[in-house]
Amino acid sequence: MKKLMFLFVVGLMTVSLQAQEKKAEMTFESDVVDYGEVAYGSDGVRQFKFTNTGNDVLIVARVYSTCGCTIPKKPEAPIQPGETGVIEVKYDTKRPGPIRKTITVYSNASEVPQSLKIKGKVLPESSPLEKKGDGPINGN
Repeated sequence: MKKLMFLFVVGLMTVSLQAQEKKAEMTFESDVVDYGEVAYGSDGVRQFKFTNTGNDVLIVARVYSTCGCTIPKKPEAPIQPGETGVIEVKYDTKRPGPIRKTITVYSNASEVPQSLKIKGKVLPESSPLEKKGDGPINGN
């Protein structure tokens, strides 16, 4: 009877350990996107690419930014183990100046949210004279 009980406990522990090992894992190509210098009003969309390197389905629950000038978009479908996904970020490039924003990602991969960063600089809007080329530089 002791032997049977011992085997039952060992079997239960093995099943318990296997259940704990099944987990999604989110691995980003980079956790920083550098916009560099971008023109005023230009395309502000960039992507954070990631892979589910775990052995369970990855679900991105929510993604948010602390500022209304940065709009993140999460993947709607679950990401299977070994598959890739994208978190898209749109920055409002009609705000000249430095870009330094953090995007927070909540998923089933970790109890602690992951932080992604964008950085760069939006150049000032050019004046109508600069756009036409009718300025003192051209000798007019």
